[in-house]
Amino acid sequence: MNNKILSQFRIFAHYNAWANEHLYAACETLSETDYLKTRDSFFGSIHMTLNHILVADRVWIARFTDKQSGISALNQELYAEFNGLHVARQAEDALIINYIESLDESSLIGWLEYTNMAGEEQADEISILLAHFFNHQTHHRGQTHGLLSQTDVIPPSIDLIYFLREMNG
Repeated sequence: MNNKILSQFRIFAHYNAWANEHLYAACETLSETDYLKTRDSFFGSIHMTLNHILVADRVWIARFTDKQSGISALNQELYAEFNGLHVARQAEDALIINYIESLDESSLIGWLEYTNMAGEEQADEISILLAHFFNHQTHHRGQTHGLLSQTDVIPPSIDLIYFLREMNG
């Protein structure tokens, strides 16, 4: 059973990079004003929502790999402009793929002890945390998709099924 789950996480890692690239390609066509515009949303703009996804990914990958993220808040702005954020996103997606590809079946039944952003000690099974990790990305990409629909740019189709169909030709 763990082999099936591991296979799904590998698909999710590649899907994540694919969906991010499609979403960033759409955002790249926005004017800087539209991209940075304050909007009625949790993180306040398209930029800050994309930024948050990267922030959370860095926090989780650091936890998974027993490193320090250097992140002090979930709304910490990592890059003030689109190009820097985009390049960092691509690099992070490559790290995510490499991390997931490095796992074996036994990795999924292990537990991770970590301190959350509120300073509370936590311990959870790796497979549950990976499910949360990928679900979190999808959740906030959906928010970004919604914010993008408030602009003149047509949001891309980034559902998992489109990725799978593209990959299977």
